[in-house]
Amino acid sequence: MLEIAYDGTDFSGWARQPGRRTVCAVIEDTMALVLRHDVRLTVAGRTDAGVHASGQVAHTDLPAAPDLSRLARPLPADVRVHGIRVAPPGFDARFSAVRRHYVYRVCDAQWSADPLRRKDTVTWPRPLDVDAMNEAAERLLGLHDFVAFCRRRDGATTIRDLQRLRWTRNGTLVSVEVSADAFCHSMVRSLVGALLAVGEGRKPGDWPASMLTAATRPSTITVAPAHGLTLVGVDYPPDDQLAARAEQTRNVRERL
Repeated sequence: MLEIAYDGTDFSGWARQPGRRTVCAVIEDTMALVLRHDVRLTVAGRTDAGVHASGQVAHTDLPAAPDLSRLARPLPADVRVHGIRVAPPGFDARFSAVRRHYVYRVCDAQWSADPLRRKDTVTWPRPLDVDAMNEAAERLLGLHDFVAFCRRRDGATTIRDLQRLRWTRNGTLVSVEVSADAFCHSMVRSLVGALLAVGEGRKPGDWPASMLTAATRPSTITVAPAHGLTLVGVDYPPDDQLAARAEQTRNVRERL
């Protein structure tokens, strides 16, 4: 089991892509070089190009857990494996997960974001009403078909249990915490984009929730920029429930 953090700025997302620099490829290739063993990672959540992570989780099958210090030196500065341990029996980084947590950061100051946070914070050109965004967010919580907020993939469900969607302000920094059992492609950034439209007064507060009745993705929902998004954590059940959770999740995916 690997605990991973990365600055997604210069990566074309998590998944391997021919001719592109991706987080998965960098870690797998580095581990294979150090361990002299083929490495294939299964990840909790595939992040898109430009998206960051401070709490990513992955697993792979190896004869023994490697020494963390052996990976630190050859890995590039924008990705770190900051924890390695033997996973409990039945653990699957993707299918055993019960919840993923993201944070999206926006700065609505007239002078733009703090230069020290420019890579993980989006500068927004208009002031945002946090109370209005939270009122709109409340209507999106629960188990729904989020097809309006997802880029559809063949064989993938768009039904998700959205458990937390809460905005806070700290000076000019406006952040939203987003948690769900899982997320479909572009779901978090689409939710953020819709709520930002409410926060700046372009859309009424009931508009994002009205999209839950859509049968397809409408063109009116804007996907917020990737670099404001960070995967901050993944939750798993107790060790004795890991295998059952993985089997349950696989069965749901296979029925689609």
